[in-house]
Amino acid sequence: MSSQDHSLRIAIAGFGWWGRHIAKRLEGHSSITVDAIIEPVVAVHADIREQGLEPLADLDTALARSDIDAVVLTTPNPVHEEQVIACANAGKHVFCEKPFGLTAASARRSVAAVEKAGVQLGIGHERRFEPAVVALKSAIDAGELGTIMHAEAAFSHDKLIGVPKDDWRTSKAVSPAAGMTAMGIHLSDMMISFFGRVKTVQAMTASRSLGWETGDVVTAQLGFEAGMTATLSAVLHTPHFIRMHVFGSKQWIEALNQSHPDTPGGKVNYLVAETGQDMVRKEFEWEDAVVHNLDAFAAAITGGAEYPFTTEQIVHNIEVLEAITRSAEDNRTVEIAELV
Repeated sequence: MSSQDHSLRIAIAGFGWWGRHIAKRLEGHSSITVDAIIEPVVAVHADIREQGLEPLADLDTALARSDIDAVVLTTPNPVHEEQVIACANAGKHVFCEKPFGLTAASARRSVAAVEKAGVQLGIGHERRFEPAVVALKSAIDAGELGTIMHAEAAFSHDKLIGVPKDDWRTSKAVSPAAGMTAMGIHLSDMMISFFGRVKTVQAMTASRSLGWETGDVVTAQLGFEAGMTATLSAVLHTPHFIRMHVFGSKQWIEALNQSHPDTPGGKVNYLVAETGQDMVRKEFEWEDAVVHNLDAFAAAITGGAEYPFTTEQIVHNIEVLEAITRSAEDNRTVEIAELV
């Protein structure tokens, strides 16, 4: 941390869609300063400078700088492990966009490096910070829903349909199980935060219109150690649809987002139903959950508050991702214990 302004000074690795979004959202932030953008594609350096930021050609250059406290990784999925470990070995705090890894073993290696170095790990699952999701988790934790029976979740949109067919996002090896690494993994993270560990997974993918190797539809059924069940789905070619619905023996609660987390202004419709009672309807205003997550990361670094994601949860979400990938490939039920 800078002794002069007490700001967390970061470098963002990658200047694609999400790297640009984070850099834009952090403009003028009171306690997080973007010092540089790490981008090997020199052709976009002019765009970086136009945003008033310094382009760096490689990660090693950033890691060698004493004025950079942390690195935010918005890079392709397969390089996350290598880059997380490099940041940790350099003594830099590291915030990794999802997915944290593509296999449970990879995630465990990354966490081991972070823990050995004693640096803070952040993870790009901003949906936990949405006000409606916070309210839903509070209701679950307080027992307001009664016994949790089942949950349904969807995260679908058509923001990526213009991606070239040879892009890394279309590859089964790099982005397995269709929309899981782009959207579905946010849903499994929320469910883990609500219900705990997953025990079994059954999943399938389909290729309906985009012609991507990885497919454009994924759906999965999850069985939790605590006994409840859940389904999740992600569709890569359909109008925006984000929904979380939890069924309890006493109440069910639904949160329906009007916009993507990167789009300011969309509200969230929040419905609570109970037998014999009028349905309760609430509305939550959009908040910048991406920045809320980075604020929590910064607070954990300074000792202001404990980061709300445990490393066990982060690794377990990748166990679920790997299980979904295996299940969709093999058309079978996968036990999470197989991956341990």
